[in-house]
Amino acid sequence: AASIALYQNDIKKVLAYSTVSQLGYMFLALGVGAYSSGVFHVMTHAFFKALLFLGAGSVIHAMSGEQDIRNMGGLKKYMSVTHITFLLACLAIAGMPPFSGFFSKDEILAAAYNSSEINGKVLWGIGVLTAVMTAFYMFRLYAMTFLGKFRGTHEQQHHLHESPKAI
Repeated sequence: AASIALYQNDIKKVLAYSTVSQLGYMFLALGVGAYSSGVFHVMTHAFFKALLFLGAGSVIHAMSGEQDIRNMGGLKKYMSVTHITFLLACLAIAGMPPFSGFFSKDEILAAAYNSSEINGKVLWGIGVLTAVMTAFYMFRLYAMTFLGKFRGTHEQQHHLHESPKAI
């Protein structure tokens, strides 16, 4: 799922494949007997993924329904609150300390590494690779959406705004 997320250009598809990838982390925890770590990751994931989907909804609203990140860029200038909250959620899902995703992923990776399973070190390596891939596709999504120059239409650029408080 992480490898598929690397090649998606639809903002919601990146987040959807990311969820499937994080479910793999949860199942890794179950597979090595780290049940509480798996539940911990379910909880942390629920919060940062909710924030990411809310941010994506705000971006889609501002872009008049556009979901293709290749037609975005530069939204930081127009959507400062969404930009900051999306960045914080990206840091959390990427597992950067001191954010929640760091602690939940670290617990799972430690359990895999210390597992009595014959392939514990291999599972740990796959987990680390997946964490790196997650960080890459999330910051690719962030950069293509909020950084650089705006790549949409003039009409979309004219409509860009922060979402109302209700959203």
